[in-house]
Amino acid sequence: MASETGQDTGHGEAAGGALGVDPMHQFEVIPLIEIKLGNLDVSFTNASLWMVIAAAVVSLVLLLGSNKMVPGRLQSIGELAYEFISGLMRDVIGEKGRPFFPFIFTLFLFILACNMLGMVPYSFTVTSHIIVTFALAISVFIGVTVLGFMKHGIGFLKFFVPSGVPAVMLPLLVVIEVISYLTRPVSLSVRLFANMMAGHTMLKVFAGFVVGLGILGGWLPLAFMVAFTGLEFLVAFLQAYVFAVLTCIYLNDALNMHH
Repeated sequence: MASETGQDTGHGEAAGGALGVDPMHQFEVIPLIEIKLGNLDVSFTNASLWMVIAAAVVSLVLLLGSNKMVPGRLQSIGELAYEFISGLMRDVIGEKGRPFFPFIFTLFLFILACNMLGMVPYSFTVTSHIIVTFALAISVFIGVTVLGFMKHGIGFLKFFVPSGVPAVMLPLLVVIEVISYLTRPVSLSVRLFANMMAGHTMLKVFAGFVVGLGILGGWLPLAFMVAFTGLEFLVAFLQAYVFAVLTCIYLNDALNMHH
């Protein structure tokens, strides 16, 4: 999120009306280092920068926290996150999910870091872009599907055949199951993208009211902004958690063929 309280409030007169605030300007992807490979644009953008920062922050917290003989705050945070994801995977997948703990742990912390860093003024919310969340979701989808076929072979197709269903209903239900399975990356990515984008847009809109109404009239939207900012921190955590939970459920489907 590029600052709710003020990142260039002069942009977007049409979108911001009389207040002159464009709530969508904070999501603009800006090339920082232009890189062209023929017709392919692989420029290093502000989105790329904040993904690198998120990965660096997570790495530093875990590395610095684990280098002390006496547990400190950073180590407590790392251990809390470790136990949280370990417990989640144990409850959803069981012991078969143990080899995939590093992946789920990394995925959760990366999304959480991107979401939380987006709450810093003048930063950029990477997860507010559908291309980023879809890339994460399609990676999970492809990995889980490949794992399912590696584990069960052609028998993985039985996942799309509900048990105890009359034969006459099978063709319709199989089609429904296949469509439902194929829409997983879409629903997984849209859920994260939509929640982050909507919340940050709302904050920027109310920030515009605070600026436009001034000291006398801006107290009510300011109070709402404070409360909504707290809610956004909660949403930032919950969306990372939901993404991790659903990934665990998909892994459980591939490993245990539960339907």
